[in-house]
Amino acid sequence: MTNEDSQPQSWLRRFGLVVLITLLVLATMSSIVQVDETELVLVERLGHIAAVYDRPEDRGLHFKWPWPIGAARRFDARVQLFDPPGREIFTRDKKNITVETFICWRIGQRESKQSVVTFFRSLGSHEAAAARLESRLRSIVATRVGQLELSNLLRVDDPEAGPSDLKAGVLEDLSREIREQLQQGRADGEPLLERLGIEIVDARIKRINFPLGNQQAVFERMKSERQKIADRYRSAGLAESTVIRSHADRQSAELIAKADADAERIRGEAEAESTAILNQAHAADPEFYRTMRTLDAYRTILNDKTTLVLSASSSMLKMLTEGVPGEVKANETKPGAAVGQSDKQNEK
Repeated sequence: MTNEDSQPQSWLRRFGLVVLITLLVLATMSSIVQVDETELVLVERLGHIAAVYDRPEDRGLHFKWPWPIGAARRFDARVQLFDPPGREIFTRDKKNITVETFICWRIGQRESKQSVVTFFRSLGSHEAAAARLESRLRSIVATRVGQLELSNLLRVDDPEAGPSDLKAGVLEDLSREIREQLQQGRADGEPLLERLGIEIVDARIKRINFPLGNQQAVFERMKSERQKIADRYRSAGLAESTVIRSHADRQSAELIAKADADAERIRGEAEAESTAILNQAHAADPEFYRTMRTLDAYRTILNDKTTLVLSASSSMLKMLTEGVPGEVKANETKPGAAVGQSDKQNEK
């Protein structure tokens, strides 16, 4: 054998060795099954389920026959959120509304049931499970909403109060019924967990709305209703304001009338007291009072431009001609007073 013939053979041996080692590595890698905490794993051998790893203690490293004899199928063990788009539904009173719902579900993880096997054989994938749940959910929601009137769906006991922890609302009761029917499964009573291996964690109505074509009309009607309520509150406020104002006016009038009566009473008492004092003063010296009154009258009516016409018997003329009565009497008592006075009058 020459060197030229030995070189291709050695190359072929090295290539075959590399291929063998590669196949052994690939077979070893395909024989290892790493089970994560978020996964449920089925191990198949020639198309038959050979092992199921769905328990907490199964997490970790496992082995199987290499591919294509053995295969591993992995399923997400976490809670899945399915949020389908809203669907238009007619209520009992033929009102068209859009109902939006959501479902939280996961593959059953009960140790004695091996629900992952049921899930794999009945559905096979999460997409198929979501499609089955959507179909079932639409049927249940359409049936239940169709039995209720729109006023019952939107009914609240107190529009100004928040959600009550003691009493569930209409939507809460409806969500609970939908959740129970989803868990029940078919009408024959077979639970969804036993039939499909699915566990319903939660299912609720997320939103109830009106279709886009009806929203504007509904909003206008809601605005008019709120305007009516506002007008009713405003009219009640005006009526209450009128009552309060009339009550205040009546109290004000009563207080003013009482104050006026007290003022008149005080004024009358003061005038009576003033009159009594004046009468006492008059009684003490009537002539002095009469003289002072006459002098006050002179001071009031006489000035540089006054022309006064008096009768001969007028008391005012007597004071101007005869003087103060007290002085006249005093002069009469003095000797020679009358003669002096007559001389003065003659001189005048």
